[in-house]
Amino acid sequence: MSLEPRFGANYVPSSGWFYSWLDYDGDAVRRDFADLAGLGLDHVRVFPVWPWIQPNRAIIRERALTDLLDTIDAAAEHGLSVAVDLIQGHLSSFDFLPSWVLTWHKASLFEDPTVRDGLTAYVDTVARAVAEKPNLFAITLGNEVNNLWPDSPSTAGASTSWATELLDTVRKAAPDVLALHSVFDDAWYKADHPFLPTDVVDLGDLSTVHSWVFNGVSRVDGPMGPATLSHADYLVELAAATSLDPSRPVWLQEVGVPGPDIPVELQAEFTRRTVEHVLPNPALYGVTWWSSHDIDRRLLDFPDREYDLGLFTVDHERKPAAQALAGVVASVRTNGVPAEPAVTTLTAPINLRTQPERRPEVAPGSEFHLQWVAARTEGPVRITLP
Repeated sequence: MSLEPRFGANYVPSSGWFYSWLDYDGDAVRRDFADLAGLGLDHVRVFPVWPWIQPNRAIIRERALTDLLDTIDAAAEHGLSVAVDLIQGHLSSFDFLPSWVLTWHKASLFEDPTVRDGLTAYVDTVARAVAEKPNLFAITLGNEVNNLWPDSPSTAGASTSWATELLDTVRKAAPDVLALHSVFDDAWYKADHPFLPTDVVDLGDLSTVHSWVFNGVSRVDGPMGPATLSHADYLVELAAATSLDPSRPVWLQEVGVPGPDIPVELQAEFTRRTVEHVLPNPALYGVTWWSSHDIDRRLLDFPDREYDLGLFTVDHERKPAAQALAGVVASVRTNGVPAEPAVTTLTAPINLRTQPERRPEVAPGSEFHLQWVAARTEGPVRITLP
């Protein structure tokens, strides 16, 4: 048997989405966490919203920090450990930036020294506050911060320097927890993207990947095709192959059932089979579902797929994906993860460390990706770089 992975959910409050931070209700948070604990999950990833904590470069709101600390306590009451993301940043298609980096102050988050000074103060203060909580296990710089480019200009060098400096700040403020850097998969697949695969696998204490099949993979072979069901495992494997450290874990930090790519009637099966595909990967640290709860459709202007990604409805009803995930979790807790040796090893056509301009050659639908998918139907497939 392999080591048992962690299972959790990205916390989207059932009442008021992330706007609920503006009118915090600790009882509502506890009700949501009771839902998640009932599935057998062991952790949540939470998202305080940056401009509501630091509305001015000189102000960190104590009330906002108190609410965040109460959320972490609420998780502990339900047996859940917590990862905190700091720079939101980008959430469910909306960007949240403080006014002091916008309008006539407009500056790049990644390149402007004044903004970086403000961010450093924010990261240091929040990290020190949450580090006091015994159930905190990780601090991530932000949720898919590369979504903030190109509106915030950056280069590969600036992006790497930005993350490196802020991770150092996290480590000094919270030395006993994982310090992490997260990006979405353009860093793996887009030729000109200024966030690089090496940012994922060299920076932070483990690698994180976000698997969304609306990136084009579901068009390869449909909602239940082998390319779609194995995409999470493919990303984990790309990260493992690109790391210089063969023992570096990879956290599947986001994966979900987006419509219309995954129709409602197939979401339970997609959930079960996607997770079962990735579980035997020896690099896997854990699986964290996006998201805990749906978004109330009385809230306007979200992309349609964002409303229904929850494991639970806003009325706390378990959805098919929740039932399927709970079943997988229960099986792993009882039986462990059966070891599945790789059936083959494939060498990528490019070196992702040194040839990022050729990233489309490993993107969904590429010749290499399709070769990997075909081999993966016979069992786990390792990737090596040339």
